[in-house]
Amino acid sequence: MVSAKTVINAPTGLHARPAGELVALVKGFEGSVVKLATAARCVNASSMLSLLSLGLKAGTEVEISVEGGREQEALEAVKSFIESLA
Repeated sequence: MVSAKTVINAPTGLHARPAGELVALVKGFEGSVVKLATAARCVNASSMLSLLSLGLKAGTEVEISVEGGREQEALEAVKSFIESLA
């Protein structure tokens, strides 16, 4: 398992459109389980409703964890995606 922390920089946070794009990205890493966690909870990143339930707003720190195949590649892709939101 690998993990990294990042911060939501998008002024609008992680809303429906980018959450859907993130789910599609995560599902591309078949065999990997990707999770996002805040101080309050941890959810599977392959579920749009779970992602939205985190209520990720600008400035929120999230921890990304990946377990399974292509861990490092998946971690870097998800972290890069989150950091690129604007």
